[in-house]
Amino acid sequence: MKVLVIDIGGTHVKVASTDHRTPIKIVSGPEMNAEKMVRQVLDATKDWQYDAVSIGYPGPVEHEHPIADPHNLSPGWVGYPYKKAFGKPLSFINDAAMQALGGYRGGHMLFIGLGTGMGSAVVFQGTVVPLELAHLPYKKGRTYEEYVGEEGLKRRGKKRWRASVLDVVNLLKAALVCDYVLLGGGNAKLMDELPEHVIRGSNANAIAGGFKLWETPQPSAREVKIKPVRRARRSR
Repeated sequence: MKVLVIDIGGTHVKVASTDHRTPIKIVSGPEMNAEKMVRQVLDATKDWQYDAVSIGYPGPVEHEHPIADPHNLSPGWVGYPYKKAFGKPLSFINDAAMQALGGYRGGHMLFIGLGTGMGSAVVFQGTVVPLELAHLPYKKGRTYEEYVGEEGLKRRGKKRWRASVLDVVNLLKAALVCDYVLLGGGNAKLMDELPEHVIRGSNANAIAGGFKLWETPQPSAREVKIKPVRRARRSR
């Protein structure tokens, strides 16, 4: 089966397929809505051949459809007829969950995406569970996303932003009892030194996750061998 993968982000929509593994980028931003996204993707891929579509969406998803508009894009995503527009079988998933699935190495993994906002998901024994942690309160009346997203990076500078990322990683890893953490998103590359229980993800993880959505069966923890990860020491 040939799959078209669409990864919707706050600054770009990345598009790849089974035959075109290097993603093309379409500028998104606050003026981008579902109709514009579909039109531009179909135009950019008019000569591509594919049998199914995977869409990674920056917001909550239920029953193959978004249930809320993204914070960093234009309204108009809820209720749009995606399957009719593409005319192919379609799998719709939270974008962080798609990246998490693409970078999963077994066991109980937490994914945190550092981009325009903050994405999150966990994968447990091959089952991916999207999370919505970005807008929970963190410090001084601000949310997790306001500290580790693009806004926090610009407001506080790289050094303090890095410290906040590591703090958030350790808090959420402990709360969700995960073996390790996968950092993804465009700003993960700005993290210089990482503890041994944190892995920097590849830019290709989102696309790989889109392909995995159509694999049967999906990989389980028993089928993926990973090196044991030491548990972080509790801070006193």
